[in-house]
Amino acid sequence: MTGPARCRWAEGDPLMAAYHDAEWGVPLRDGRALWEMLMLEGFQAGLSWRTILHRREGFRRAFDGFAPELVAAYDQAKVDALMQDAGIIRARAKIEATIGNARAYLAMEARGEDFATFIWGHVNHAPRMGDGLTVPASDSTSLALSKALKARGFKFVGAITVYAFMQAVGMVNDHDSACPRRAQCANL
Repeated sequence: MTGPARCRWAEGDPLMAAYHDAEWGVPLRDGRALWEMLMLEGFQAGLSWRTILHRREGFRRAFDGFAPELVAAYDQAKVDALMQDAGIIRARAKIEATIGNARAYLAMEARGEDFATFIWGHVNHAPRMGDGLTVPASDSTSLALSKALKARGFKFVGAITVYAFMQAVGMVNDHDSACPRRAQCANL
């Protein structure tokens, strides 16, 4: 990206810069893709997004493209195999949560509850604009969405994780005020 600087967090790493310039903050409305991003944000808990982004393809390979119907069927042997996969974060609780979260996603679907509609309903189906200067770790919306996800059986979806997810999928536009992507994402 030429011209004004992108958000500071994306500088210094070509993969982070490419993610920032093409994905971060772009409104994502596909339920399966939203579920994948929520799972990746769950793996990020206690780590950096850079760590997850650099392993995203490994996660996609290991978790069968994040197809919930496949992940929901994983058994203990698959968990054990994932614990040996150096291409992902080998945290048993996060792996098991991802399997449970696939089951929760499918249970929502079976009840006729569309995941994308459910997620976006927490912001009245329209992206919010941050002030471009400060970025909270969480807010009342991420807390409410976190509680709603937990009530449906999801794990590793605390308010801070959910806020990072909301930023990533364009539910809230927290690009820096000087970042060209702020206006570009606002116009999507």
